Amino acid sequence: DNEQKKTPVYTDFGELLFTHFGLSGPTILSASAHMRHMAPGRYTVTLDLKPALTPEQLDQRLLRDLEKNKNRNFSNSLDELLPQKMIPVVVRRSGIPPEEKCNTITREQRAVLLDVLKHFTVEISGFAPLSGAIVTAGGVSVKEVDPKTMQSKLIPGLYFAGEILDVDAYTGGFNLQIAFATGHAAGENL
Repeated sequence: DNEQKKTPVYTDFGELLFTHFGLSGPTILSASAHMRHMAPGRYTVTLDLKPALTPEQLDQRLLRDLEKNKNRNFSNSLDELLPQKMIPVVVRRSGIPPEEKCNTITREQRAVLLDVLKHFTVEISGFAPLSGAIVTAGGVSVKEVDPKTMQSKLIPGLYFAGEILDVDAYTGGFNLQIAFATGHAAGENL
C-alpha cells in the first residue's frame, strides 16, 4: 500500500481553495474522481505553491526577499510571497525558527523552505459529506441504455437522462452538458 501512495493518481494545474473544512475548488473536484476506496492517509495532495517559478527562480526570489528583510524576523519576511494565513504554516513546516533573523538563514534552511513551497503536502482524511457533493458517480449503467434515444434496453418506454446515469465528468460545465444532451435525446424520442 506504500507504493500506491507514491503513484500519482491525478495531476493538474489550476485553482484550488483552502477552506475551513479542507481543500476545494476545480482541481480538487476533478482529482476526487480518481480517488477510489477512500481511507484516511491513503491519499496525499502535493501542491506547488509557486508553479510559475522554477526551483532556481524561486531560490533567487527567496534570496532577494531575505536580503530585503535581512534584519527582520523570518516569520515577518514572507508577506510578498504568500497569503497571510499560509505564512505560519510554511514557517512551521520549514523548521526555521520564526524569530530567526533573515540574514542568518543558511543555504540548507533555504533549500528546505524551497522544498516546502514546491512540494506542500496535505494528507487527505476523507471526502466531504455527500450532502455537499457537486457531482456524484454511480447510477444506471450506460450499457443498459440506448445512447441515441436514452431508452432503457431492459424496460421499453423507460428513459434516462442526466445524473441518474452512471456518467460524470470534470468540472467546467461538462456535467451540465451531459444533462442537457441526454435530456434532449430522451425528450426527442418519447
